[in-house]
Amino acid sequence: MALTWDDLSAASVARQFPDTPGTVAERVHAIGDLQTQTARSAFIGLGARFPGVSRAEIVAAYEDGGIVRGSTVRGTVHTASPEAYTVLAEATRVGQHGRWARLLGITEEQMAGLWASVEDHAREWRTPDELRAHVADWLTRHAPASLEAAAAGPGRYLGFAHGALVRRPASGNRWEGQGKPVYATFERTGPATIADVVRLHLRAHGPSSRQDVAWWAGIPLAAVEDGLAELDVVEQAGPEGRAYVDLPDAPAPRDLPGVRLLPEFDALLCGYDSRARDRFVTSEHHRRLWNESNGMLLPPLLVDGRITGFWRAAGTARRRPLEVTWFARTRRPRRAELDEPVAALETALDITVTEVTLTREAV
Repeated sequence: MALTWDDLSAASVARQFPDTPGTVAERVHAIGDLQTQTARSAFIGLGARFPGVSRAEIVAAYEDGGIVRGSTVRGTVHTASPEAYTVLAEATRVGQHGRWARLLGITEEQMAGLWASVEDHAREWRTPDELRAHVADWLTRHAPASLEAAAAGPGRYLGFAHGALVRRPASGNRWEGQGKPVYATFERTGPATIADVVRLHLRAHGPSSRQDVAWWAGIPLAAVEDGLAELDVVEQAGPEGRAYVDLPDAPAPRDLPGVRLLPEFDALLCGYDSRARDRFVTSEHHRRLWNESNGMLLPPLLVDGRITGFWRAAGTARRRPLEVTWFARTRRPRRAELDEPVAALETALDITVTEVTLTREAV
């Protein structure tokens, strides 16, 4: 029997909302990774999945290296355990080496040499400007015709966007803030293969189409096929004529009643092909949440396992209001249902929500 969107949703919920005790690091490892170019997303995402986890616990996990954050797959920023980050770094190598080489007009062998030099340079913490200066110096000596491309547009991120570095706040421990970062070389936990990349995605997000894996990892479909060839997987037909693969020991599907306040770029959206995210959100609502012109996503409202709105807690003050918006023709969240997710948000960010407003939006 073919899988439905509801089947896929329930299977993914079992992975993304596990009943997992233990440390922050163990919980992050259990759910695979958190997309965190908005730094607060790690805090909000963990609070939504494990109500009661505190900002102090999450900061401590970052500080002691139990979780790490840096630019990896698709050039986005992710938080993961060191083991998972090692796998993300391999996905980045496969997916980004060729793209960066083409951008600079150099060979992939030269690209590998440049990035190896960046890793050696970043054995101590470096600022973005220091990394850019190192890249410019290397190119001056090895590929001077590429200097202009490295200084403009995406080239400005070349020094730290290749999965081999991790980042931290330049000062203090405001890991949930968007302050200035510094970067250092990430010490991989061991070798990783493209099969490990596919396995990580399926463990955290499956069942998945090949297009889901390719989009999430930023790798070609041919690489996904190479990874699948090395794995023991099960395959079923699913929506829109796509085949969905999964690991044979996947957890049993589960429902997720109630309300959760998810972060920007949550895995329930960003774990999947951007053209086929119907397992958690309708296409109409997805267009409202995702601004394609700048790639930004509104923080989603999850009600009974479906994304049916968004929320805002604007500003950086310790005390701030919260506005929750639900879409017309979806179930309105009851005010009492907001008590627990609001408390989880307060604890994870160490803030106080001064008032909650609930608004309906026609889409």
